[in-house]
Amino acid sequence: MRRLGPLVFEPRLVPSRLAVLGVSLAAVLFALLLASAVFYGYGRNPWQAYAQIGRGLFGTWPSFSEVLRRAIPLILCGVGLTLAFRARFWNIGAEGQLLAGAVAATGVALFLPVPEGWRLPLMFLLGFLAGGVWAVIPALLRVKLAVNDVISTLMLNYVMAYIVEWLVHGPWKGPTMRGFAYTDAFPLSARLSYLPGTRVHWLTLVLGIAAALVVTGLLARTRLGYEVRVVGQSPEAARYAGINFTAVFALVMLLSGGLAGLAGVGEVAGIHWRLRSPGHISMGYGYTAIIVAWLARGSPLTAVLTALLFGLIFAAGDYMKTALGLPFQITGVFNGLVLFCLISFDLLMFWRVRLARKEEAWTGSTGSSAR
Repeated sequence: MRRLGPLVFEPRLVPSRLAVLGVSLAAVLFALLLASAVFYGYGRNPWQAYAQIGRGLFGTWPSFSEVLRRAIPLILCGVGLTLAFRARFWNIGAEGQLLAGAVAATGVALFLPVPEGWRLPLMFLLGFLAGGVWAVIPALLRVKLAVNDVISTLMLNYVMAYIVEWLVHGPWKGPTMRGFAYTDAFPLSARLSYLPGTRVHWLTLVLGIAAALVVTGLLARTRLGYEVRVVGQSPEAARYAGINFTAVFALVMLLSGGLAGLAGVGEVAGIHWRLRSPGHISMGYGYTAIIVAWLARGSPLTAVLTALLFGLIFAAGDYMKTALGLPFQITGVFNGLVLFCLISFDLLMFWRVRLARKEEAWTGSTGSSAR
């Protein structure tokens, strides 16, 4: 127990769910409070701006549907990252894995001769495999060569981005798209349908929610889930138990990257109907999904809710650009502040703060014992 002025800090080894929820909410609210300075910088009252954004996004079903549309890739990437993070594999490569899925889906849509009824299923299958295989590479590098997983997954994002740029400027550039760097449009059989009156490709949304349920069951009720938990909680115990790290990391990253690959399929088949430059296919969804997974604290089902929160931030960025005249890049400011506050507030989960009682001795020094 430590004393700081009138406050007493008591350590707790295992934070309660209420503590995790409270600290996370406090971090998000504090980030929004800090972000209000941005509105002041542009000469706008932040409280009026927040109120206007709320009315604009929640006023009608079509406007709220944009939150869902933005949340779809975040759900898929975020659920996959919660699985990787539970194994203490720091997958920072969801952005590249998403793009890998988009490339595979485009190849099926435009260049693979398959019956029309099989085109979309094959796009999702190969998109999942492309994202998964791209993610397995850093898993093998870590196990076999002790390459840092943060660096390898991050660097592979840039490799895949340059591959996409090469394709849309080179061999896959559509002959009918003169002067523009993207492929020809997908045929109708390679396009996803929407919820009525929206741009929400409902099939990918269903896949994201189903993935959260499946990953939750996998972690709780399967041998792989048990091994993931052991590897994540105590690598030494995992080695003593004879757990195969290569198999665990390879399977975890196949699933994690595969879900990001499905997000890439959804973006090209549901939004753009063609492969475009990386900055148009993904608005940084793979990077934002890191915050989604961090805020979810390892829970795939909670990742669905946190993805909706960041879907709201992305949709708010669109609204601020059109209705308030603010740059869309403000979305990145919001995301960065949320991540910064989450990391800063993490320490509070392991300390209970209360007011000192009268009978407790006053030491007058920071960090001193109260007894």
